[in-house]
Amino acid sequence: MEYNLAVTIDKASGFCFGVVYAIDMAEDILDNEDYLYCLGDIVHNDEEVKRLTDKGLRIIDHEQLQGLHKEKVLIRAHGEAPSTYELALKNELTLIDASCPVVLKLQNRIKNSYDDEEQILIFGKHGHAEVIGLQGQTDGKAIVFQDIAELDKVELPAKFTLYSQTTKSTDKFYAIKDELINRGYDVKANDTICRQVSNRYGDLEKFVANYDKILFVSGKKSSNGKVLYDVCKKYNDNSYFISNVSEIDLSWFAPNDKVGICGATSTPMWLMEEVKGFLLHH
Repeated sequence: MEYNLAVTIDKASGFCFGVVYAIDMAEDILDNEDYLYCLGDIVHNDEEVKRLTDKGLRIIDHEQLQGLHKEKVLIRAHGEAPSTYELALKNELTLIDASCPVVLKLQNRIKNSYDDEEQILIFGKHGHAEVIGLQGQTDGKAIVFQDIAELDKVELPAKFTLYSQTTKSTDKFYAIKDELINRGYDVKANDTICRQVSNRYGDLEKFVANYDKILFVSGKKSSNGKVLYDVCKKYNDNSYFISNVSEIDLSWFAPNDKVGICGATSTPMWLMEEVKGFLLHH
């Protein structure tokens, strides 16, 4: 069956500057050296990770880091807790620090709040690399929650400071802030959501309205991928989440459909191009 699809990639989609910066740093080193260690997945996209591991990137976890000595290790955009830097000094590791400037600024603000003895709450995903780095600024004392219902089981102080992981939904952050104030807490809220992510909500809303079908391309581990896909689904019910070409189901399409392709801040443009190529040949 000839589908004859008209396919357009959203120009505003794809890597944010933090991810571009980290990948550029890795590629520069791998152009001159056989391998480079990276602490955790350089980006939450399996296809891009595979492309870079094929070039010599070696992904390690914190446990493996402890056994490394006198090696180069890349810190990815998500940032790290102070304990990682202490270990690097002890093991004589050279850190190639590609922490995103937006994340570093947030880490600094949380550390200052902690030094001022403020009670800190962080709206973020449990176990996410960025959140672990943020909580590390507070010696693990900040309360992390990804859903306000979790706070029902926690005895909160009357007064606290609220922060957010940089890739969370702005709307959700402000809804949580208002709800906590309504419950009688004294809340100092710091909107620390990255504008490169939150500005995409409006762009996506406009983009997805122009197409019969939307393919949102993202890694399953990507936090902002989930947030941005929800935006697509809200404004175009015919939106489908895929991680690669193999997940495309042609029964989603009708002949002559206009198809829009978009992605997360961790989705490489080459992958969206690959999806477009597949659709044009079916």
